[in-house]
Amino acid sequence: MKLTLKVWRQSAPGDKGRMVGYQVDDADEDMSFLELLDVLNEKLILSGDEPVAFDHDCREGICGACSMVINGHPHGPQKATTACQLHLRHFRDGETITIEPWRSAAFPVVKDLVVDRSSFDRVIQAGGYVSVPTGAAPDAHATPVPKVHADRAFTAAACIGCGACVAACPNGSASLFLGAKITHLGELPQGQPERDSRVVRMVEQHDAEGFGGCTNTGACAVSCPKEIPLDVISQLNHDYIAATSGRRTSA
Repeated sequence: MKLTLKVWRQSAPGDKGRMVGYQVDDADEDMSFLELLDVLNEKLILSGDEPVAFDHDCREGICGACSMVINGHPHGPQKATTACQLHLRHFRDGETITIEPWRSAAFPVVKDLVVDRSSFDRVIQAGGYVSVPTGAAPDAHATPVPKVHADRAFTAAACIGCGACVAACPNGSASLFLGAKITHLGELPQGQPERDSRVVRMVEQHDAEGFGGCTNTGACAVSCPKEIPLDVISQLNHDYIAATSGRRTSA
């Protein structure tokens, strides 16, 4: 395959960035998208040019590191797929592909396609910990969890914190990410003691980081590679209202 890549290049956080075009003439349809960038970087290094900086780690769709906007879509046009799992068979020979970093004030560009997502870490840290008794590990069946709650907790826990929801949102909101973290613990018995204080602290940190407000466009859920459902935002709103009004009701 022959592909034209238009890649965002930015040397440092305060520098002015620009789109730079590159030609890759020996791509293979079985390559992953990150392997395509590897091939491009090998060519740039051999020619004495600066390689394109991009985040990656597991390359198995688990870590959420491979954050980039491909042809206007976070992680690319393939639904429920991270950039590292996206293969070139989903593109046409001779196609021009644009590659950009996440666009959000809360995710400042570090270099090229790499953004600083430590704001997510601070939101999670604001949630604190769960209260558990110390000592020997309890038996697996010691704390019953209804299946409907366990399933919903597992669904929410699938969030990998990649930030695609923020990149897709026209408001730059992280409500889907935040809702997933709130729902994950809110559905389990272990998450109940700090349930109210957790949601208040995390929402306050979310806003302090500069993320926008949610207007329920649904773009976040569409772009989520782990298909976190939009209704976790409803759970987030429910818990926040219950916590701030002092009227805890069943979810």
